[in-house]
Amino acid sequence: MNNFTFYSPTLFAFGDGEEQNTGALVRRFGGTKVLLVYGGGSVKKNGAYDAVTAALEAVGLPYIELSGIQANPRSGKVYEGIELARQNSCDFILALGGGSVIDTAKAIGFSVGYDGDFWDFFTGKAKIEGTLPVGVVLTIAAAGSEGSDSCVITQERGNLKWGCPKTDLIRPKFSVLDPRLTCSLPAYQTASGAVDMLAHICERYFSNTPDVALTDRLCEALLKTIVEAAPKAIAAPGDYAPRADLMWAGMLAHNNSCGVGRVQDWASHQIEHELSAFYDCAHGAGLAVVMPAWMEYVCNHDVMRFARFAVNVFGCEMDFAHPENTAKEGIARLREFFRALGMPTTLSEIGGREEDIPAMVTHRAEKPNGFPFGGFVKIGPEEMESILRLTVRG
Repeated sequence: MNNFTFYSPTLFAFGDGEEQNTGALVRRFGGTKVLLVYGGGSVKKNGAYDAVTAALEAVGLPYIELSGIQANPRSGKVYEGIELARQNSCDFILALGGGSVIDTAKAIGFSVGYDGDFWDFFTGKAKIEGTLPVGVVLTIAAAGSEGSDSCVITQERGNLKWGCPKTDLIRPKFSVLDPRLTCSLPAYQTASGAVDMLAHICERYFSNTPDVALTDRLCEALLKTIVEAAPKAIAAPGDYAPRADLMWAGMLAHNNSCGVGRVQDWASHQIEHELSAFYDCAHGAGLAVVMPAWMEYVCNHDVMRFARFAVNVFGCEMDFAHPENTAKEGIARLREFFRALGMPTTLSEIGGREEDIPAMVTHRAEKPNGFPFGGFVKIGPEEMESILRLTVRG
């Protein structure tokens, strides 16, 4: 295990009805005027908006609203939020929604006090040195942004989907996690969220770092929980227990408690960002297409790790004479799991076209230090194209 520093200062309020305490939590962390950031009508249909605004009003907190945040969050809403926060002297950002809303709130928070273009933080021209405090009321178990040190925004100029440099400064001050708020989600969103959190764990699990038994087992426990809970949540949307498992698993998958002390990969995420940039697909859907293809391409790098994944996550029988067969079975079982959830597993299923693959590779190259990437196997332009070719057949 490698040396590491781990700091996760977020307060988590978990359970049925906890969103009613949102106002008190904002007060606790110094908020006096709130920019409330949310997406579309779902938070009003499921009662989350009413509960949160009532909680703010109950403690006398004024709030300004920024709505209309989309999946694969756009830079336009970040610019709009920065101006709203400045014009109204907001001192707290409250995200009501899932990863796209939270990432937008984070980007607004660390940009309000900066005179230049917020995109400077993403290109490396500027460094994040402070932020307005951000709080979260989570309504989608997926991205893990409610506990993470990162955010991803699509810059509409150039259609660039990039992440900001990771920093503990942007971890939320608090996150309210009520599994009931996820019960009204469509099956597709629930499934997409499950794939996203599973991928976050795999990005850490597939590592070259030796002697990481504890975090290996933590990863495997979370992966098994997601594999068991996701079908139950889809089959019985109002069942609290699997919703609760998924909501907490999503946070643990991405607050990095499973990734400390080991070199992480993140190649599948980097490749998927091009899919969602080109086709505006759900992030989880894109990962369901990319991750099994990446696994196929890199499997021979460490066959025994993929065999372990197959045995410990999907219960495959170990073929000691031919471990590569077990490894391949595990990858096939993962793809089958995605299909059973109703997720796409081929490029065409998300509206992609094989003829776009060279353009996606070229687009990736526009990112500073865009190649090579990946901590498990280094991925250059040729390797990325080969992996994307594997997504054509699924």
